[in-house]
Amino acid sequence: METLQATFFLFVFVPLVNPAPPLQQESLQFYEYDTDVSMGSLTQDYEMQSKDIRKDGTNVSLDTSLMLRSDDSQLDVPPTKDTNLPTCLLCVCLSGSVYCEEIDIEAVPPLPKETAYLYARFNKIKRIAASDFADITTLRRIDFSGNRIEEIEDGAFSKLLLLEELSLAENRLVKLPVLPPKLTTFNANQNRIKSRGIKANAFKKLTNLAYLYLGHNALESVPLNLPESLRILHLQYNNITTITDDTFCKSNNTRYIRTRMDEIRMEGNPIVLAKHVNAFSCLRMLPVGTYY
Repeated sequence: METLQATFFLFVFVPLVNPAPPLQQESLQFYEYDTDVSMGSLTQDYEMQSKDIRKDGTNVSLDTSLMLRSDDSQLDVPPTKDTNLPTCLLCVCLSGSVYCEEIDIEAVPPLPKETAYLYARFNKIKRIAASDFADITTLRRIDFSGNRIEEIEDGAFSKLLLLEELSLAENRLVKLPVLPPKLTTFNANQNRIKSRGIKANAFKKLTNLAYLYLGHNALESVPLNLPESLRILHLQYNNITTITDDTFCKSNNTRYIRTRMDEIRMEGNPIVLAKHVNAFSCLRMLPVGTYY
């Protein structure tokens, strides 16, 4: 008697999503250098967190490096016109984005004038000159993570009035440059920055700055004049030894509350936070760090 064979087909419907560019975040990928990050509100504003695989094949957990938004906004950017530039033969130029990752370039390459997104991670760039972006006023996001940058010339970012997201993580900086006014996310994790390398008003006028990452540096104190817009502040693994009542709060205003601040990380510093309880009276959550 013949055996009847029935063939079943299983159809799996996977919803289509708009793919993000293949770089940092993951759309630009998140970095985590040493410890787990409490996602909380971050996952509400940003699309994902993943590990980056370095050129040598090792997994590096980095510290929420660029918590950047999704790249849906790139749909409004006109197609790149200057595809005959030498840069676009070495890198990938596509829809207002330039991808120059892991190609061992030693300087910022010439960019198409309508470039909005530059990804130049894991190269050998040592210096950023003021002329590098003098004619590229359309930039919204720059990622120089994993280079060898020691110097940023004065005014290098001064004309980038649309720039919102900047990563200088994993470089060799000892001081911060003057930052453009509309930044929402700035990452300088894993550098060599000391407190004297940050000007007193470096962040004061950045009224849109929400995410500031300065972990794994050599800071002796918390930067001054942090803007009210700040939501996430990472200062872990520095050399911070003191905090004043005015570092985060206002000693002359006991009713003042920092309503937007969601997270402060200070673990890995020599300071004992329990000795400075008045410094946190305006915060909704205590900083992460050592209390005993």
